[in-house]
Amino acid sequence: MAGLTHFDETGQAHMVDVSGKPVTARVATAEGWIKMAQETLDIIKEGRADKGDVLGVARLAGIMGAKRTSDLIPLCHPLPITRVAVDLTPDDSLPGIRISATVKTSGQTGVEMEALTAVNTAALTVYDMAKAVDRAMEIGGIRVTLKDGGKSGRYEAE
Repeated sequence: MAGLTHFDETGQAHMVDVSGKPVTARVATAEGWIKMAQETLDIIKEGRADKGDVLGVARLAGIMGAKRTSDLIPLCHPLPITRVAVDLTPDDSLPGIRISATVKTSGQTGVEMEALTAVNTAALTVYDMAKAVDRAMEIGGIRVTLKDGGKSGRYEAE
């Protein structure tokens, strides 16, 4: 399993030992989208959803998702997260919502998984809150767009 750090020399899954790594400032940003019918997007933008403020609730859900990542991803380290920002932007060209999450920590491992979890959780929350009017919504495009800090340095998606 060369190159895959979550497997030991016998191929068994394990949590990576980061105890020897220095504590450094780390940041990661992820993005994604949820496409929907234009009518559904209009309901969300105009605040007419029966369940309330879809974007506000999804923002909070994304923040909570980032904080709970190690509870969801089996080999993910619990981290002292110092900042989570989740932005949900209506986009008529999709039509739908573009989602971005930035997570920061000072630690021994990165926060890419936390940023990805924040985006996923926010998108799922939008789906949950709007599914009564649009069950055909589609979630996609979820990826890391920025990772900085630690031994591997900076990564920026094209």
